[in-house]
Amino acid sequence: MITSEEFRLALRHFPAGVTIVTIKAGEHKHGLTVSAFASVSADPPMIMVIIENRHMAYSMLQEPDAVFAVNILGEEQFELSNRFAWVKDEDRFAQGNWGTAHTGAPILQDALAWLDCNIHARYPAGSHTIYVGTVEASSVPKAEAPPLIYWNRGYRKLHLHEES
Repeated sequence: MITSEEFRLALRHFPAGVTIVTIKAGEHKHGLTVSAFASVSADPPMIMVIIENRHMAYSMLQEPDAVFAVNILGEEQFELSNRFAWVKDEDRFAQGNWGTAHTGAPILQDALAWLDCNIHARYPAGSHTIYVGTVEASSVPKAEAPPLIYWNRGYRKLHLHEES
């Protein structure tokens, strides 16, 4: 079996989009930067996010009334990504253009796109939990803007190759 360091070294070579997952449980809200996000089904619309069990988000997502939104970030939103990845004690939502979605989860109104979800299922997976969400609402505020990409321990810009 490989070590966790070898595993991380291999995975850092897979580029990923960057999202902020926002959670509402009761009167509490929280958000965190997440790249472990994927589409699950188009009919019905479902997505998944993967959250580490030691994170505060895990305990909130275990609440029976918890809902979440996935906010897909544009390349100019790297500072907001860092804020939701590293800020500990102050209000992460103090910056950004935040609103509320259908479920009550916070949504970034100027994200490339956002998906508002109810929790469909929770699946334990090692040190993490896979949350499958049924998408209740979505919007694409910036359809043509390029996404924020994370690859090899840093943010990258998408470069489109033009066919000759």
